[in-house]
Amino acid sequence: MTAIPTSDRPFSPLLRALREEGLARLAPKVPRVSLGMASCGLAAGARETWDALRAALAGRDTVACLVPTGCLGWCQKEPLVEVRLPGSPALVFGRVTAEAADQVAAWLAGGELPRAHLLGQYPAADRSDGQTQPTTPDPRFPAGEIPLIWDLPFYRGQLRWVTRNCGFVNPADLAEYVARGGYLALEKALARGPEWVVEQVTRAGLRGRGGAGFPTGAKWQAARRAPGEQKYVIANADEGDPGAYMDRGLLEGDPFSVIEGMTIGALAVGHCHEGFVYVRAEYPLAVERLETAIAEARKAGLLGENVLGSGFAFEVHVVRGAGAFVCGEETALLASIEGRPGEPRPRPPFPSEKGLWGRPTVINNVETWANVPLILMSGAQLYASVGSEGSKGTKVFSLVGDVSNTGLVEVPMGATLRHMVEVNGGGLSRGTRIKAVQTGGPSGGFLPASLLDLPVDYESLTGAGTIMGSGGLVVMGERTCMVDVARYFLSFTRAESCGKCVPCREGTHRMLQILERICAGGGRPDDVGLLEEWAWAVKDGSLCGLGQTAPNPVLSLLRYFGDELEQHVRDRFCPAGVCRELFRFGIVPETCTGCGACLRACPRGAIGGEPRQPHIIDQARCTLCGVCRDACPFEAIVVEPRSPADEGVNRNE
Repeated sequence: MTAIPTSDRPFSPLLRALREEGLARLAPKVPRVSLGMASCGLAAGARETWDALRAALAGRDTVACLVPTGCLGWCQKEPLVEVRLPGSPALVFGRVTAEAADQVAAWLAGGELPRAHLLGQYPAADRSDGQTQPTTPDPRFPAGEIPLIWDLPFYRGQLRWVTRNCGFVNPADLAEYVARGGYLALEKALARGPEWVVEQVTRAGLRGRGGAGFPTGAKWQAARRAPGEQKYVIANADEGDPGAYMDRGLLEGDPFSVIEGMTIGALAVGHCHEGFVYVRAEYPLAVERLETAIAEARKAGLLGENVLGSGFAFEVHVVRGAGAFVCGEETALLASIEGRPGEPRPRPPFPSEKGLWGRPTVINNVETWANVPLILMSGAQLYASVGSEGSKGTKVFSLVGDVSNTGLVEVPMGATLRHMVEVNGGGLSRGTRIKAVQTGGPSGGFLPASLLDLPVDYESLTGAGTIMGSGGLVVMGERTCMVDVARYFLSFTRAESCGKCVPCREGTHRMLQILERICAGGGRPDDVGLLEEWAWAVKDGSLCGLGQTAPNPVLSLLRYFGDELEQHVRDRFCPAGVCRELFRFGIVPETCTGCGACLRACPRGAIGGEPRQPHIIDQARCTLCGVCRDACPFEAIVVEPRSPADEGVNRNE
């Protein structure tokens, strides 16, 4: 569901004109064909689909508007194509490759509907603000029942407020953004004043979406009250968590919402006429679309010396970060913008009192800024009615890992992990059971499957030993070794530690050494205790939030998967079959039917046996690649402890 609950219309002649222009583009008199061309779509071949669509439409003399959009969220189905016929609800097609693009064009020219790619339809009102209701349905609109897109499992239970424009509008088109309610919030803010804005944000209960969850209204109020004739606002787009791309999706799909949010924030803080978006350079498409949006807003008078004719001046600058993970920490980010090494500093003073170049500064992440126009448009009361007791509104998660459907999922705060994993994610993509879910990126922790009914909000996750983080959600099946995953994330935080404080610099190094030793089969009896000691030393003694949360993978490993860790150390056994020195594959004779599937799949010829007789693995030739386990239809290939006879066998040959 994406409709924003507001009946307001702009008063400004500029916005009214833009709105009419945008409505005409969103609902033209010819078919509007939108193609998701965010990074995920392009990676799936959207560029080729675009070229094929354009050629196929031209080849059939079909008049249509071909429009690039951002990500509709369901990355698994990219390239996604949406077709709106005049007077009819929009239809969504998935996995429209260059070959399938011709089928879409053929249907528009009067041919058959490519039902194999049809996912569903939108309610008509979702297309804009309700002003473009269907009139006379287009005869090409298919007969028969077509499911609503929001009833499909991936979208079921989602409340796509922050991502409401992603996949709908051309991210470079200011008029389309205004047609969807864009800049109504800024117009309200200019009319009612800064105090009203801060009050609305505070009453809404908005908390920072970057990880710490600090109340946004309190942060703005602190900066507003701080003395100073020059203040700043900053959008932290230094999204560095592996597997997380919520901010990238917003910047690529709806950059105007971030710019509008920052403009409102600058007005609220007072004495603020400059803002910065700190975005990592490896997001070139996000940077490009952001810069285009800034230029369009400036050209229209929505940035610059006289915003909307109000006399309020505000500019936004883009600063490209070099990709250091630590620069996601706000004081390190400030140092980087100032041209100094990206290292954190002790707090207080907090940036709201002494930030960029020593001036009061508000730093929020991209998703937080994008929430601001929504709050002012819908009203604080309505916004606060969604979510849990202490966590209001919605949260965008990047759902990745061993799930059938990956993508960006926006749910009300308080939704359960189970809903996101089993309904939105469609359950496991391989294997039979969910083993763990990780939230919060490399600084987060692992939650076992027994906690899938945990509501996802700040308090619940913290109580369970992990964090919300910026919204990464990694699902792991039973073939995942939690010790190895902890080792992986420690290797990341160790490499990304700026090295300024001793606990983080030395502690992450020591924890990584221990985990590497355990995974290599050299675990010592005191390793588990040492891991715990180092983890708490780093957590309690590190200078910044990144160091303080770096041990979370280790602490959650000890808390929830201690038995698996003990098996690695005490029994020299990796039950998941990942740590190569700690297991071997075997065949259960009672289960094996002798079908030969494993024998045929093995690339080393390490499996032998007669048809319809149990097979045997030659351990000296087995490289532990696991192809046999994947090929076996009877789950007869199992992971078992190594025997003394396996010692000295070189698995890497």
